[in-house]
Amino acid sequence: MSGAGACRLLGEVPVLIVHPPGGAAPLPTVLWFHGLGADKESHLPELQRFAAAGLLAIGVDAVGHGQRRLSDFEQQFARPAEQREQLFNTLVAQTVAELPGLFDALVDSGLSDGQRLAVAGVSMGGCITYGAASRDRRLRAAVALLGSPAWLFAQQGDFPVARFFPTALLSITAENDCVVPPAAARTLHEALAIHYVSHPERLDYRVIAGAPHFMNGEDWARAVGDASAWLAGFVCRSVG
Repeated sequence: MSGAGACRLLGEVPVLIVHPPGGAAPLPTVLWFHGLGADKESHLPELQRFAAAGLLAIGVDAVGHGQRRLSDFEQQFARPAEQREQLFNTLVAQTVAELPGLFDALVDSGLSDGQRLAVAGVSMGGCITYGAASRDRRLRAAVALLGSPAWLFAQQGDFPVARFFPTALLSITAENDCVVPPAAARTLHEALAIHYVSHPERLDYRVIAGAPHFMNGEDWARAVGDASAWLAGFVCRSVG
């Protein structure tokens, strides 16, 4: 079984690493990102599930969170909605900007296989996932749970959606999500379809019927299971 995980720094970024049972480095790897206000330790069960599927599972403290939490986090996010959104988008963008360096460090250390890299996350972490999938061409797979790409389009109204292909992208949204409405993710997938026409199996959009953002345990377990299967299918298999 996968273990409890080990905390360390990759450069200046705090991470929690869970190794797959019996895996030999370099390993297929997924970086996992938490939601707003949470931290890498919040999702140890999800990291263990990914590790059990054969992945080196690495939880990352997003910028302003966890071991590097903003000292005035609560005050910052108690500000008016427009200022909260601006801060949120800034933290997401700064976290996305760190990803290439994290993958470089993992590959250079011999831990990760540079041809089998992935990223996934929930809520704020899902927003980070969309940014990562559009930025780093090395990613073989990505899973955004309850996230939104709206911040990308807010930064660039003519954002080039072609950047996502050929990364295998799975988006899982909740039908009744009032925290992170699913419309932007659905619109993105509609725009992406033409770019994935040669490999439609690499693009999937799923909706959890009747679920709110903070869903019940059964729905969450199913969503994580779908994410794990998607990542293992595209990242754990041999490159060829």
